Amino acid sequence: MSALALSLRSRTRGHLLIERNVLVYRHAWMTIFSGFFEPLFYLFSIGVGLGHFVGKIHGVSYASYVAPALLASSAMNGALNDALTNVFWKLRYAKVYDSVLSTPLGPGDVAVGETIWAQMRGVLYAVGFIITVAAFGLMHSWWAILALPAAMVVGFAFAGIGIGASTFVRTWQDLELVQIVQLPMFLFSATFYPLSVYPVAIQWFVRISPLYHAIALIRSLTLGTVGPFQLVDAGYLVVLGLAGIWLARRRMSRLLLT
Repeated sequence: MSALALSLRSRTRGHLLIERNVLVYRHAWMTIFSGFFEPLFYLFSIGVGLGHFVGKIHGVSYASYVAPALLASSAMNGALNDALTNVFWKLRYAKVYDSVLSTPLGPGDVAVGETIWAQMRGVLYAVGFIITVAAFGLMHSWWAILALPAAMVVGFAFAGIGIGASTFVRTWQDLELVQIVQLPMFLFSATFYPLSVYPVAIQWFVRISPLYHAIALIRSLTLGTVGPFQLVDAGYLVVLGLAGIWLARRRMSRLLLT
């Protein structure tokens, strides 16, 4: 069964897991919003502070150029970090899914429910960041009204990636390996400077980065440079999210039902 068909079949039962997460986090809501501040600090320290010396890039201020990249990073951080730590804890330590799978819910329901929950956290980060960016006048096109739906696509992609990756994490130390990938991806996905500054050979590696496609998608919307290639960016992210759900379902079936 395809990941898309699995998602459609599971969404009516996956929401039960989302409701459980809401009840669990209702007294710990500050932990959900804490990750919003990191990209905000980058915006003020680098986008505004360093931007004073950089000047304009592609005809806009440096802050305007960096802001959509940090928005994409904010959605990534919320979705990916929640997917990894939340699912890892429930799978390896709390053994929540052992109990969940004794109910009518199956591995597909768990994968879809946790992906949507992680995506919601990424979107929460994005909403706060969009409001901040708009308040500072860093949106330059009416296309920017699609920045939030685009952030939802970004959150879905990294939530799926995180859910799939979390099934391979065995100890808390393994999560440090994720940072080895996440930090360079954040720094070298055309976040702070154009792709053209890289050597041509390196550019091809950057183009593979999910965050690069996320940044390209949101930056085109906020700067009004939308073109057909943005459909490729969005499609690439959706496929990654679906692949992550499919992988998580298979891995959870193997880990919990055998």
